[in-house]
Amino acid sequence: MTILEIHIDERDIARELRSDVADGLRAEPKVLPPKWFYDARGSELFEQITALPEYYPTRTERAILDAQAERFARLTDAKTLVELGSGSSAKTRLLLDALVRHGTLGSFVPMDVSGTALLDAVTRLAADYPGLEVRGVVGDLTRHLADLPDGDNRVVAFLGGTIGNLVPDERARFLGGLRAVLHPGEWLLLGTDLVKDPAVIVPAYDDAAGVTAAFNRNVLHVINRRLHADFNVDAYEHVALWNAEREWVEMRLRARDAQRVRVADLGLTVDFAAGEEMRTEVSAKFRRAGLTGELARAGFALREWWTDPQSLFAVSLAQAVAMP
Repeated sequence: MTILEIHIDERDIARELRSDVADGLRAEPKVLPPKWFYDARGSELFEQITALPEYYPTRTERAILDAQAERFARLTDAKTLVELGSGSSAKTRLLLDALVRHGTLGSFVPMDVSGTALLDAVTRLAADYPGLEVRGVVGDLTRHLADLPDGDNRVVAFLGGTIGNLVPDERARFLGGLRAVLHPGEWLLLGTDLVKDPAVIVPAYDDAAGVTAAFNRNVLHVINRRLHADFNVDAYEHVALWNAEREWVEMRLRARDAQRVRVADLGLTVDFAAGEEMRTEVSAKFRRAGLTGELARAGFALREWWTDPQSLFAVSLAQAVAMP
């Protein structure tokens, strides 16, 4: 059985884009949220990034999931698997297969902001897992966690290191909001990139082929198309740098020379000085102790910590505990 629940539509997304761009271009320093990279072209570019030799997170996380999927199934006995920001749910099939073999899984609930992409994924999954209820939820993981269907012995998977795109206050709100919708004993499976030599980290965000640079600049194409702006996209260069104090990578766009940009749909004119940078993404890296503390403050207890031999990436399994 296939179900698609819609909690956000194109009008909601358009309003959010307008708000984010207006606020971000007026901010000092200027900033844009990374979610606006992902139109059809942005999603295609990101898929290319995940296959690049410099980009270790996707293949490393997949190897961890492949190695630990059977243990994950035995530990959780999950009846419902929820995936946040599911996209194509490619890596999640390792978990689905393990839970199906284990004999406990009854339903899969992928959540994504893109209704079109989610419908395609749900249709394929329903065909590939004919005995499984597939219930897609179109929503924003920062605003619609309460709309996830209630269930019995759920596991929520949030993979890909995407939690690193949230700054600490946002992570605390997200984890607290997720804990609020889970029952004690239910699970969170979380993928996190780890702190290590910046010489390994930074090239993953600044590849030699220039794919990440095109991905970064794609946010300007999105704004030009959807808000009738006139960014000269080629006038901005891609920057990726390691912030040692915050232990995250920052992606920025740097104006090569002075620019004046008109965003017609907002009635907004914005000036960029030569060399001025606009932040488009942070990608936080984690240490086990720090993540354990963040989880504990939100009401989760770390039960398993799985990593690769080089300690590049970790997949953690945490359990919701009773709140005081």
